[in-house]
Order: sequence, then structure tokens, then C-alpha cells
Amino acid sequence: MDDEGTNQSASKLQGAGGQASATSLSNPLMRDFVSDWSPLHDASIHGRLLTLKKLIKQGSDVNLVTADQVSPLHEACLGGHAACASVLLKHGAQVNGATVDWHTPLFSACVSGSVACLNLLLQHGASLHPPCDLASPIHEAAKRGHVQCVEFLASRGVNIDHNIKHLGTPLYVACENQQVNCAKKLLESGANVNSGKGLDSPLHAAARNRSAELVTLLIDFGADIWVKNDESKRPMELVPPGSPVGRLFLQKEGPLSLMQLCRLCIRRCFGHKQHQKIAGLLLPDELKHFLLHV
Repeated sequence: MDDEGTNQSASKLQGAGGQASATSLSNPLMRDFVSDWSPLHDASIHGRLLTLKKLIKQGSDVNLVTADQVSPLHEACLGGHAACASVLLKHGAQVNGATVDWHTPLFSACVSGSVACLNLLLQHGASLHPPCDLASPIHEAAKRGHVQCVEFLASRGVNIDHNIKHLGTPLYVACENQQVNCAKKLLESGANVNSGKGLDSPLHAAARNRSAELVTLLIDFGADIWVKNDESKRPMELVPPGSPVGRLFLQKEGPLSLMQLCRLCIRRCFGHKQHQKIAGLLLPDELKHFLLHV
């Protein structure tokens, strides 16, 4: 593959992230630290483990970065190649290095949906907290529907209600992108059902997308159907009255049932990670399933 083809491939794989630079740096003092797209980057993004090991043995620097600060470790995680990431980390790759777009290897692993890469990175000291709100791993995983990544990050103590001004909470991002399974996993892990983006709640996002499944899920977890956004509109006012979602809202307008009120109260008492705590209770399976929304 020629250099142009490699750079194009890298650009496509980065997606919303940084792109491999094709700009040559003329300063010879910088050549030991900054590079264009290198064979090490190419081996990492394509998961060529033997080639990667050979290049490292020949003296290639595992922390060689492009002009956009993209390292081989970023590329290994972006490709979801845990074996390559492991080799790079064992040879001293910087686990928290950030690109010019503030993408860390942890963020790249959430782009690819690789739990194996996430686990490796955390074992080597990766920070769960993004260096900048422009690139939050938990938001990216929720946006792309990577449920296992969301579950893994939540189990490791990431702030699942991290509210970013231009994105909102991970739950809001999941609802905005109609990622039902991610939304459910976040709610099971204790996410605030009413915390969204500014005054816009996750239920507003679900209503705007006319997703009956998300609307039902959020209301079951206690979403406020009367809350108003910055346009003074309630979620039900964002859908046509005669539509399936509109009819669903009409059904939910009345007071909650005693069973639903009890379920919400019990879950609030347990706080975060209710699904783990409730599952361990000495209760009949039928009751545990009800509390867990199974």
C-alpha cells in the first residue's frame, strides 16, 4: 500500500477523530519526536502483530506521533487490536497521550467498541476522566451503541452523569442517537433519568426521535413527562397527538401506579448500580425481575 492510500485509510478509520497528517515537518530537530504516518502506525491500525514486533525490535519508537499527535497506541485501539495495544504498552507506549482533538487511546477504544482494549488501558493506568470535554469516552460509547463499553466503564467508576455543555449526559446522547440498549444499561447503572442537555431531558430527545421504545423505557425508570425544555415545551408536545408515541404519552399522563411508585422508591434507596445490588437480595425471582425491569 502506498503512503497516500495508507493516509486515506487512516483518515476513514479516525471518523470523528483526528486524522493522520500528510504534512512533512522541515525542522530536523523534531524528527525524533514527530513523524508522518509510519510503518508502526500502519501495523497498529491493521492489527499486524508480527510486523509490529519486528519494527519495535528494529528500534522503532512506540511513542512516535504524527503531526496531529496520533500514536501507534491510538491506532491499535481505534482498530480494536488488543494484542497490538498490549505489545505497545509493554514497550512503554504512553497510555494517556492525547491527539490534537483530545482523543486518548481510551477514547479510541470506545470508538471501536473494544472492551479488551479498555481493560488493557486501565490496567496500565489510563485515566477514566477525559483531558477535555471534547472527547469523553463514555459519551462516545453511548453514542455508538457499544453497550459492553458502557457497562465496563460504569463498573470501573466513571461518572455516568457527566454533563458536557455541548453534548449533555451519556444518557441524553444515547437517547439522541436512539441507542436503546445503552440507555437501558446507563439507567440500570443509576444514571439520572431526567438529566439531559440543559433543560432538554432524555425524554425530550426520545420524543423528538419518536422512539416509543425509549419513551417507555424512560418513563418506566421515572422520567418526568411534565418537564419543560428551554422552549417551554413538554416531551409530549414534540410529537403529533395522533402518532403512536403521542398516544403513548396520553396513556402515561395519569398518576403512577402504586407498584411503579414502590419500584422507583426502592431503586432510589439503592442508589447507583441498583442492578448489581438488587440481584443479590434474598427475594423471589419474580420480584427481583420487576425491580430490575427484566
